[in-house]
Amino acid sequence: MLRWTIDRARNGTLGFRAHGTPPSAVASGPILPRSNPDECRITWIGHSSFLIQVGGLNVLTDPMFSERASPVHFAGPRRLAPPGLELDALPPIDLVLQSHDHYDHFDTDTIRVLARRSASTVWCAPLGLAARLRELGVRSVTECDWLGSAEPVPGARVACVPARHFSGRSLTDRNSTLWCGWTLSAGAHRVYFVGDSAFHPDFATIGKREGPFDAVLMPIGAYDPRWFMSAVHMNPEEAVAAFLALHSAHPSHQSVMAAMHWGTFALTDEPVDEPPRLARAAWERAALSPDTLWVFAPGETRVLGGYARASGKAGI
Repeated sequence: MLRWTIDRARNGTLGFRAHGTPPSAVASGPILPRSNPDECRITWIGHSSFLIQVGGLNVLTDPMFSERASPVHFAGPRRLAPPGLELDALPPIDLVLQSHDHYDHFDTDTIRVLARRSASTVWCAPLGLAARLRELGVRSVTECDWLGSAEPVPGARVACVPARHFSGRSLTDRNSTLWCGWTLSAGAHRVYFVGDSAFHPDFATIGKREGPFDAVLMPIGAYDPRWFMSAVHMNPEEAVAAFLALHSAHPSHQSVMAAMHWGTFALTDEPVDEPPRLARAAWERAALSPDTLWVFAPGETRVLGGYARASGKAGI
């Protein structure tokens, strides 16, 4: 961290200043209270936050609606694009998938609002986070270790899968809680929320064990400088390699990769609009169909097997 700070000071890039053009939000249109039981609708709220409407359930991933990803409200990385949905526009939430405790993923203000709004919402969290969620008002938490699974609500199965990352919200609690990704099976669909992760050798095992997946919510940003970030974040080329590894056991199964963890906060040194450009280039080099790489605008909804209302693009 010290070396990175010194390098940024020398280069005149100290602080969380954005380079490049952030994504523009689109009007999401009306969000259905529930999807059809055989449907999977995915809306990008921003960063790693998605609303997944699948199997008649409403699922949130790493809900983050605050202006800053920071322990304080007056400093730290500020949003470059507003949330694609307002908190008040969310339908009733059945399930929340929480990957870890970093400020850009575990937002206490958002958690308090969601906890007050619904006592019946079930949060799925890796080891150690249940106590923190309960302190914020969450009443129902399913806590899992890596490779653990549960049926937290009727009609859904989740599995806690490995990620290569770390946890901690201060200098004194480093790695005191676990970090993870989540797989979700509901209705006719399987979705993998990768969470925050560097590339690691277990993606193929996860795909074989929990797949095949219809959609993979994959991080593609916050990767420069590589000498520092390669241990905790994938770059776009690695994200595509992870997607291919996930589907190596199911090569004929159609799947989409939904890009996330880019364009919302300037956390690292790459331009904020670079990750999707590099992801598209890596996707093309891998000879994958361009229709199966989903780069959302905040607020955009896409439907597996259907019509993407906000963008006008078809799914698979």
